[in-house]
Amino acid sequence: MQFLLAFIVVGPLIGAVAALLPAPPGLRGKNPDQAVLRHGVTVTGAILVAAIVLALGFDHDHPSKMQATTDISWIPALDVRIHLGIDGISLPLLVLTALLTFLCALYSYFKMPDGPSPKAFVALVLVLESGTLATFAVLDLLLFFLAFEMVLIPMYFLIARWGGAQRQAAAWKFILYTLLGSVIMLLGLLLIGLKSGTFDMVALATDNGRGLTSSVQVIAVLAIGIGLAVKTPMWPLHSWLPDAHTAAPTVGSVLLAGVLLKMGTYGFVRILLPITPDGMHTFAPYLAAFAVVGIVYGSLACLALARPGSKGDLKRLIAYSSVGHMGFVLLGIATMTPTGVNGALFANIAHGLITGLLFFLVGAVKDRYGTADLDTLSGATGAALYGRAPHLGGLLAFAAVASLGLPGLAGFWGEMLTLFGAFDPAPGLSRPAFLTFMSIGAFGTLLTAAYMLIVVRRVCMGEKREEPHRIADIQTYEFAAWTPLAALTVLAGLWPAVLLGLTDPAVQKLLAGGKS
Repeated sequence: MQFLLAFIVVGPLIGAVAALLPAPPGLRGKNPDQAVLRHGVTVTGAILVAAIVLALGFDHDHPSKMQATTDISWIPALDVRIHLGIDGISLPLLVLTALLTFLCALYSYFKMPDGPSPKAFVALVLVLESGTLATFAVLDLLLFFLAFEMVLIPMYFLIARWGGAQRQAAAWKFILYTLLGSVIMLLGLLLIGLKSGTFDMVALATDNGRGLTSSVQVIAVLAIGIGLAVKTPMWPLHSWLPDAHTAAPTVGSVLLAGVLLKMGTYGFVRILLPITPDGMHTFAPYLAAFAVVGIVYGSLACLALARPGSKGDLKRLIAYSSVGHMGFVLLGIATMTPTGVNGALFANIAHGLITGLLFFLVGAVKDRYGTADLDTLSGATGAALYGRAPHLGGLLAFAAVASLGLPGLAGFWGEMLTLFGAFDPAPGLSRPAFLTFMSIGAFGTLLTAAYMLIVVRRVCMGEKREEPHRIADIQTYEFAAWTPLAALTVLAGLWPAVLLGLTDPAVQKLLAGGKS
């Protein structure tokens, strides 16, 4: 198990180096570009298999216990250690990352985005995967920061070199926002490590803030929270996200929404809640307030983009919807209750599955029509995907209703548990304030339903008109890449205990100061 987790974290890095080396004569094949794309599928597939084996070998009777741990001294002078491990909180995110990266590699093998050589593309995706997996597996504050930063450069180049219109400006905006937030976050992490005498996240969580004064905790939460909020993204630090998603290639948008945004919320749960509980208690009402503003703001922005005549971009609309959905995750964390935090973790996974599928589908629509502009797509009577490409239209409608939180699908449980958590927040938090936040969040679910149904009506419905060329329905490789996400969305919706059985014991222990 130790070796398996180390392989999952380091394997993509080795694969990235191998992708840049000249291929051996026997493996070049007739098309070197396809050979390197096949290499990407092979490496990400091996990592996914390893992640599934790790999940099967995980002790499900004790999900609150750190498992598959490695603890090696790295920088003795600073007491920095190569400390890896997983529990019920990090395991689902690890498997989700491995799955989405493999599906993106498989999709790219058949539909490589326009841009430079596939060698660099495959290497960057693998480095991105390694950094994300490391973020969810490391248990040292400085290693967490290094892994957190490791994903920035690959994503910058994926947007800047393989993106669409305005890609350079979007890539610069992404890197500047996230780097600025990360510098502030590093100061907070150093403050915790130097004041407590250790950077070990397990030891700090067990100490539960007893070794840190309230003022140190407040400063640390403010500094670290800003860095995490940029990556989440929390309103009003979200403005880099719509531009990045609109410009990014399809697989870049899938990885950005499905994986990278989770790194910010994971940091709130893994670092701030257990290590600085007093500081979190001080800022929880403000975090909840920003979260519900984000929920309503994101939904109103989507409604404005969906309105006829607004020239709204469908990819941009889905990006703004992420601001609203991640607002629910932040609201759940702000309640500081097991119910709310479990809801936040469930919503994290649900968002990764559903929004990843939505970006795949929007990318397919853009490839077929040459645009993601809603007015162009719908025309006078609607794009009529139900008539022209019924399977594609049906799957897009399925992803839309999953995103709006239809009961029986994955999107429902996270939002419901988050609102339940806000109904009865942690002791010491203002219940009237959180009841207000709960009401605003519930209103946000109605707005979400409104804009998603408008999108379905405009893109999927309408009269089937004669077109100069036929619109292709779902291709075999698209079916292979999208089916797992749709199936898991249904599975998590019908059987939420699969996730909650993992996260709940770990959350209970985390909020109890390391005591099961």
